[in-house]
Amino acid sequence: MALTLSKKAQAVKPSSTLAITAKAKELKEKGIDVVGFGAGEPDFNTPDNICEAAIKAIHSGFTKYTPADGTMELKKAVCDKFLNFNKIKYEPNQIVVSNGGKHSLTNIFQAICNPGDEVIIPAPFWLSYPEIVRLADGVPVIIRAEKEQNYKVTAAQIEAACTEKTKALILNSPNNPSGMIYTREELEAIAEVAVRKDFYVVSDEMYEHLIYDGAEVVSIASLNDEIYKRTITCSGVAKSYSMTGWRIGFTGSSKEIAKLMGSVQSHQTSNPNSIAQKAAYEALVGPQDSVRKMHAEFNKRRDYMYDRIANMKHISALKPQGAFYLFVDISKTLDMEYKGSKIGNVSELARILIEDYNVAVIPCADFGFDDHIRLSYAISLEQIKKGLDRIEEFVNVLA
Repeated sequence: MALTLSKKAQAVKPSSTLAITAKAKELKEKGIDVVGFGAGEPDFNTPDNICEAAIKAIHSGFTKYTPADGTMELKKAVCDKFLNFNKIKYEPNQIVVSNGGKHSLTNIFQAICNPGDEVIIPAPFWLSYPEIVRLADGVPVIIRAEKEQNYKVTAAQIEAACTEKTKALILNSPNNPSGMIYTREELEAIAEVAVRKDFYVVSDEMYEHLIYDGAEVVSIASLNDEIYKRTITCSGVAKSYSMTGWRIGFTGSSKEIAKLMGSVQSHQTSNPNSIAQKAAYEALVGPQDSVRKMHAEFNKRRDYMYDRIANMKHISALKPQGAFYLFVDISKTLDMEYKGSKIGNVSELARILIEDYNVAVIPCADFGFDDHIRLSYAISLEQIKKGLDRIEEFVNVLA
């Protein structure tokens, strides 16, 4: 009998965002002046105080195993963060510190899913959600939020998608890729459905500090005791503290789920990096000046990018309320011609932009929208201006 490979692993789609980013990097290394709008990470260095905490950890010998689910010091700091910022009370035994946000989500679905369990995923969605669910033997159920809904699903849509197999809903606010934020009223309606239909809510709040125009960020677990019991709240230090490579994410949940997640993690990876845990502790308890400075710069870039896109032909976007992405509707261009040929699909548009205009954008078919692209403003304003000039040049020649 011939050796075979895992069908589950073979079914996993590679990340299109990483592929586009790698392509842009490859062209840059060849000396080509490429503007990459694919970045899912801040272009700022990790703040000095955080780096110094990591260096101190190394020199003091904090380089051994820690408890598999994170140090007590860091878990207490996470509890304080959840209480003061999110208005959610968790105890340390409800916290699991993992190797980044993706790892947290992987642990969650390994802990709650049985084969065939359905997980409702509103589109647009971060492209890793369906793959992480499938790897846990779950079944992604996609429901679409239209532009006219501000890319946010309603409680009625969620209820209509429920079956006897529904195990969980993934809620991402602020959202990647749309930048939209669910209001308190919208979350209350969703919470009522979750409690009545009795399913978990996996609330991914990774971009919680990156909000604009005075928008209120509400954690669904803070609304009442019943939804609190059913919610796993996810966050981390990657986006807000420019610590993407440090790989620290964390969750708050019931003690039962946290125990299962910790058990799974203990066999898969053991503890998160000990030095990164010290750095994450400093991020949470240390000065927050750097967060405010990054936020102010992102806000300036957001305003500029949105205004430019709003004044271009054939494409449009809603102004994002959070994160650092603009979700651009390019549907009109797909029926237009470029150099005598119909564009046809978003992948072809992305190919034209990178090959003919040296601009890398993220086609959002893998985010549940095959007529949108994602532009990140986690790059310098100078690069944003240059890239948007090239995109405008492209849309102006379409017929």
